[in-house]
Amino acid sequence: MKIACLIIDDEPAAREILQQYVADDARLDLVALCSNAFEANAILEKQKIDLLFLDINMPRLSGLAFYKSLSKPPAVIFTTAYPEYAVEGFEVDAVDYLLKPFTFERFFKAVSKVAEKRQDKKQADIDFILLYADKKMYKAHIDDIAYLEAQGDYVSVYMRDKQLLVHDSLQRLHRQMPAKQFIRIHKSFVVAINKFDYIEGNTVAIQNKYLPIGETYRKDFFKAIKALDNKI
Repeated sequence: MKIACLIIDDEPAAREILQQYVADDARLDLVALCSNAFEANAILEKQKIDLLFLDINMPRLSGLAFYKSLSKPPAVIFTTAYPEYAVEGFEVDAVDYLLKPFTFERFFKAVSKVAEKRQDKKQADIDFILLYADKKMYKAHIDDIAYLEAQGDYVSVYMRDKQLLVHDSLQRLHRQMPAKQFIRIHKSFVVAINKFDYIEGNTVAIQNKYLPIGETYRKDFFKAIKALDNKI
């Protein structure tokens, strides 16, 4: 589903550039162009909007003041010609801050952050997947899965109380899992980041098994562990 967005800027030239950038990004659906916060508010009261491209320095009501006034604000990417507003923008959890004039490449990078957050939220809402094994369809709860092991044309799914042999690829099955919870540590293994017991050298201990950490995946694995540690 496309990201429904509003462009809010009092400068016609700035609105025109953003409109073209949005048209060139297939992930976006432009709902309206607004020249001030009051026009934008009227649309937000009637329609669900996912993302605002919001100029901070506007007359009568600044973009920052407008955004702070919203009870359920959409994601926001602030745009402005004044770098001193950047810190204030991030204080309201802005996805990004674009300093005018900005390139399409910089715009695309900012939108990618929004798309990634939406995907993370979508995956976080998943609490089970369907697995086909032994001519049966199993409802497997995500929290019960400890790790996956590639075995030729099959994948062994190791769960809390059972093991299922699924006719699928490790890569495809991994894509169905919440990305921040399941990390690939080897060409043959994907582990639930919150299920391992300990790490020793280049191995991960999980459910009384010792899984190798491949050199290709080592950096991303430890980055995920660090992110998990920062949340505790």
